[in-house]
Amino acid sequence: MPFSAARFLKYARRQPLAVIGALLLALFVCSGLAAPWLAPYSPSTIDLAHRLEAPSAAHPAGTDELGRDTLSRLLWGARLSLAVSVTVVAVSLALGLMIGGLAGYHGGWIDTALTTFAMNTFLALPGILLAIAFAAFLGAGFTNLVLALAIGGWAGYARLVRAQVMAVRDREYVDAARALGAGGLRIFFRHILPNIVQAILVQAAIGMAGVILAEATLSFLGLGIPAPAPSWGAMLNDARLHLFDTPHLALFPAAAVACSVLGFNFLGDALRDQLDPRTRLEIGL
Repeated sequence: MPFSAARFLKYARRQPLAVIGALLLALFVCSGLAAPWLAPYSPSTIDLAHRLEAPSAAHPAGTDELGRDTLSRLLWGARLSLAVSVTVVAVSLALGLMIGGLAGYHGGWIDTALTTFAMNTFLALPGILLAIAFAAFLGAGFTNLVLALAIGGWAGYARLVRAQVMAVRDREYVDAARALGAGGLRIFFRHILPNIVQAILVQAAIGMAGVILAEATLSFLGLGIPAPAPSWGAMLNDARLHLFDTPHLALFPAAAVACSVLGFNFLGDALRDQLDPRTRLEIGL
């Protein structure tokens, strides 16, 4: 159906959280992509003469203990969080599709080995603790941060893919393709994957929120991207000593993390409602 203002307003009345999530994500993505042009100052420029300034016309979000502009660091931090979240979800999803698809499609001893000795082992450990352990072992840096978060997050995608594949692998259209001589890879990518992509998209949207929060946590602990790269978690760590005299140093990055996480969670809920025919009938979409 073509887009119209009346249709959008109708959807906004029935799904207000989806609209709020879309606006928050649009702000987050635009801030990250356009950070080099939107940031009024360099995020690493030190100006000790203007350290710990309150929000003003020159510095709308104030300055930190080294005189760096907080707004510029927030914008570049959004760019960093966007890059980390997209990369981690892509790597985790690729591993989940490969391992979960193999276990769900073939079953038998392959399923037992992958599910019991791989997925369940990683799922038994708290993801954030696993990420902290790998980040501490690998060291700081973008690549090591992505690997640490992907190692702790792929098992959830693999379990979801396995369950979805097992639900559709014995459907009539899959049996027909198999009877016509189609190979396993063709059946998976042409007949199974298109029918399970809805659940994967919802999980990926929610997973992006988890990655942003995990990246901020690791950066807060000093295990993320090393300084002077701007990170919301590192900004929160720097603000710990100034919570009472300059609380805006913690409020702005905390609000950025909260809004981005809320946006992805709202988006995941909206995708679930939009892609599930039963839910769409219930809410009248």
